[in-house]
Amino acid sequence: MKPSLDTLFDQDRAHFMHPSTHAYDHASGALPGKIVRGGQGIRIEDHQGRRYIDAFAGLYCVNIGYGRTEVADAMYEQAKQLAYYHTYVGHSSDAIIELSSRIIDWSPAGMKKVYYGMSGSDANETQVKIVWYYNNVLGRPNKKKIISRERGYHGSGIVTGSLTGLPSFHQHFDLPIDRVKHTVCPHWYRKAPAGMSEAQFVAYCVDELEKLIAREGADTIAAFIAEPVMGTGGIIEPPAGYWPAIQQVLKKHDILLISDEVVCGFGRLGAKMGAQHFGIEPDLITVAKGLTSAYAPLSGVIVGDKVWDVIARGSQEHGPMGHGWTYSGHPVCAAAALANLAIIERENLVGNAAEVGAYFGAQLRSAFGAHPLVGEVRSVGMLAALEFMADKDARTPFDPALKIGAQVSAAALQRGVIARAMPHGDILGFAPPLVMTRAEADEIVGIVREAVDEVAERTLSTAG
Repeated sequence: MKPSLDTLFDQDRAHFMHPSTHAYDHASGALPGKIVRGGQGIRIEDHQGRRYIDAFAGLYCVNIGYGRTEVADAMYEQAKQLAYYHTYVGHSSDAIIELSSRIIDWSPAGMKKVYYGMSGSDANETQVKIVWYYNNVLGRPNKKKIISRERGYHGSGIVTGSLTGLPSFHQHFDLPIDRVKHTVCPHWYRKAPAGMSEAQFVAYCVDELEKLIAREGADTIAAFIAEPVMGTGGIIEPPAGYWPAIQQVLKKHDILLISDEVVCGFGRLGAKMGAQHFGIEPDLITVAKGLTSAYAPLSGVIVGDKVWDVIARGSQEHGPMGHGWTYSGHPVCAAAALANLAIIERENLVGNAAEVGAYFGAQLRSAFGAHPLVGEVRSVGMLAALEFMADKDARTPFDPALKIGAQVSAAALQRGVIARAMPHGDILGFAPPLVMTRAEADEIVGIVREAVDEVAERTLSTAG
């Protein structure tokens, strides 16, 4: 006999510690729970049978949409044949060998090897260890600091939480660690001084990076890690010219570039990876989410030729590199990834992300470009955001206590659309599955317009 819903909620509050959740409110029942029972396409269904459009693809990850039984079938067949064996000391499986080759095919030129983990966080922890190992092998023991960016997101571990540039991931955790430094977020609308053009702002970002490197000493800076488009920090695309200018600085100072593609990789921007979209030439790439569309936990560290050659040299000089995870290269997860990539290729979801994503962005701009509550509409591929401002032209934000972004998210949810209130600022984020159609994009925009209008009427009438 299945437990009742009341029993399930009681057990959930009693025993499950949820991530990124107000612990007391959840345990006490003040925070309403939701049990998700199923999904199909871009929609999920909850415990009450209510269906929602998931305009955030879980957490930017269900790229192929829900209910793709061919992925489940591939995992089942692999589990029957070989559910698990480790990949230490050269052991492999058919699935992980094929997947590694496929990932290199998806990657920009110059990539050589793939190391596997289970999440973006553990992959970025691996990145840092590789960077430190690389410099030790090269006889540069002081070249260990990593530069990240304010509002960047790279995980929530000790090192990766330090790399993340969001206050809530640092406060009360004694982070960031000393080897992590942060430079300016490349958000022209919010960060550029008044009167500064986008081109001038790019120069400003470059100057701030140069100043940081000079302050710390170029001989102490090992790597620069960044998302091609910022995700959790607010879905922020840098201005034109940003990436070429930043890469010039890194090359000048012999600083490795880690492209964190956990969100952007595997079609999200309408390109195979964000690196191809922006012409980024990374030394290392981090992937996760879209690699399996979250049908199974799997992440990857893609290592370029330059770094791999030093790792190989290190093993000759020092023996095997002392780093590994029990589940690295898990065959069932690899089978999920192969089935997922096959769907993306067969259904041209990269092209759909570019075409329908551009349409979605245009519809958002049409609906909200002149809206009194909206300061900026931004989109690239299947990523988009609305940023709410008290004064658009003066770039004056709302009082954080009003929680405008959270209000709009709640109003949209009541109408059946899941869009994320981003954790920094009053921003509503969108990252729908790459299978989204134009009709579904129209449906999302129409419902969100109602939600924004509701909050605007309540907020602006009070302010007036």
